[in-house]
Amino acid sequence: MPTARGRAPGEFGAHDGPPPVPARPDSAVIRDALGVGVAVGLSGFAFGVTSAGAGLSLWQTCALSLLVFTGASQFALVGALAAGGNPLTAVAGAFFLGVRNAFYGLRLSAVLGYRGAVRPLAAHWVIDETAAVTLAQPDRRSARLGFTVTGLSLYVLWNLTTLGGALGARALGNTDAWGLDAAGPAVFVALLAPMLRSTTERCTAGLAVLLLLVTLPVLPAGVPVLLAALAAPVVLAAQGRWRRSPAPQEAAPATPTPQERAGKDHGTTGEDRA
Repeated sequence: MPTARGRAPGEFGAHDGPPPVPARPDSAVIRDALGVGVAVGLSGFAFGVTSAGAGLSLWQTCALSLLVFTGASQFALVGALAAGGNPLTAVAGAFFLGVRNAFYGLRLSAVLGYRGAVRPLAAHWVIDETAAVTLAQPDRRSARLGFTVTGLSLYVLWNLTTLGGALGARALGNTDAWGLDAAGPAVFVALLAPMLRSTTERCTAGLAVLLLLVTLPVLPAGVPVLLAALAAPVVLAAQGRWRRSPAPQEAAPATPTPQERAGKDHGTTGEDRA
């Protein structure tokens, strides 16, 4: 049925563009953001235990969560220190893992549109989880709400559970005797595994693990983590060469010469006559 403008419902003119994306209810955005914040924030217990087992004091452990606030880098740092690695090597490994947040920030800056003094405060919350929730929203208002709720809930809960894990580890004494030294790597793998969706990502992770297993017995602690980063360019280079290599082509049938065609036609005519 035509509308007042003479168009049927759902019909658009040549210059109207696509229909606008409907905004999400605030309750749905908050629900998703809190779900991510609570689920990941509880992993702070594992970091607190791992950090205490690596020999860091209570205030050092809490300072890492308050000031660094990027779980993968924190686990990499204390894991290298626990293995007896050089502090500079441990910091370098944690730094390279944290560089990805800078690229998240470039994308989120355009999506959120924060200005002034809010930008450096928001930058501290730019991590995997806040980026995922923010970029899943259809408009700027929902993106800001998702970023704020995810960042706030995760920051508060992560720091509280870090404190609880460190205090619990001090009460238990030797964490190695309880097997809690494996809590950090287990949580890290659990967080990473669902992100490996494509074949390229799985191949990169597999090659990184292989490099770690080969170099871990012969190199100082912390260095194998840095070498494992070479898996990404190696896989990408191999993938690029595979795409550029031409596919094998079947040989085209030889074109008969005029004499062969004439002989074939002559033979066919003779057969027809017979």
